[in-house]
Amino acid sequence: MKAFYADEQKRHNPKMFLSSGAPKPNPEQPERVERLLEGARAAGCAIERPQSFGLSPIAAIHTPEYLAFLENIFERWQRIEGASEEVIPNIHPIARNGAYPASAVGQAGYHMADTACPISAETYDSACWSAWSAVAAAEAVMSGEPSAYALCRPPGHHAFADVAGGFCFFNNSAIAAQHLRKTGQRVAILDVDLHHGNGTQGIFYNRADVLTVSLHADPVRFYPFFWGYADERGENAGLGYNYNLPLPRKSGDAAFMEALGAAIERIRAFAPDALVVALGLDAFQGDPFGGLSVTTPGFSRIGEAIAALGLPSVIVQEGGYLCDALGDNLTAFLTGFGAARG
Repeated sequence: MKAFYADEQKRHNPKMFLSSGAPKPNPEQPERVERLLEGARAAGCAIERPQSFGLSPIAAIHTPEYLAFLENIFERWQRIEGASEEVIPNIHPIARNGAYPASAVGQAGYHMADTACPISAETYDSACWSAWSAVAAAEAVMSGEPSAYALCRPPGHHAFADVAGGFCFFNNSAIAAQHLRKTGQRVAILDVDLHHGNGTQGIFYNRADVLTVSLHADPVRFYPFFWGYADERGENAGLGYNYNLPLPRKSGDAAFMEALGAAIERIRAFAPDALVVALGLDAFQGDPFGGLSVTTPGFSRIGEAIAALGLPSVIVQEGGYLCDALGDNLTAFLTGFGAARG
């Protein structure tokens, strides 16, 4: 399987985030890349550098207002006397339906959902290369590859069209799906990250051409808290094209595979031409976020089950944080996926 990654993706190096109000080291660290590269190579992937695709595929998902904000906010932030080292919002609007502040502080609150996505000098460039890795994988599949893996870091599935959040800036899975749509393909996105893909859901919530399916920890007491419930089915033209499968924490392999079976049944009913897999490895039992107690062999079975759909597939890396088994979990998924493809 071809895999795509650019070294510029390591330059984004966030220092902290707030957890229950307390500053803590940010877990979305560049070292994740090294572990994931090891895992991809162990699965037999050939790592290729993506080309720069420019802003066009990113702008197909994200608003020009948001793109201008991300590109320029760090430089603007440095002109604020006494400002933090990284861009971190301290105010958030309770409504986003008209007024748009001129101030950098106000725009940070407008475009950043939480304090887990600090912006530094390298963030915008790293996020662009992360998105271009997803586009390169989509291009490979559009050119006839049965599947391709995008090592996307920073990740993307919490990013809305004009809002960053949860370590995410550009929604790489959505960008890959929209790129596949260029040739008229019907696309399904299957998100198996520990956390609900709220940004992905939001981007496609009113659309019928992309089916969004997410397996994740029940948000009633877990991030992202306000999205990911089973009754969220889409709106307007998109009604019935969003499917959430919240799971109890620590529920383990058997519960995950049962929910995955329901997800696969829904995807088959949509009859897509291509699949984007938003691959989070943080459902692992040893992940720092507690996870859903999925085991390393469990990831192999997840890969096998998804591959059995027989669809051209773009696999986009989402979460999965520093633990001894991170690379092994990626190897297990990709090996299981490849074995099912023969």
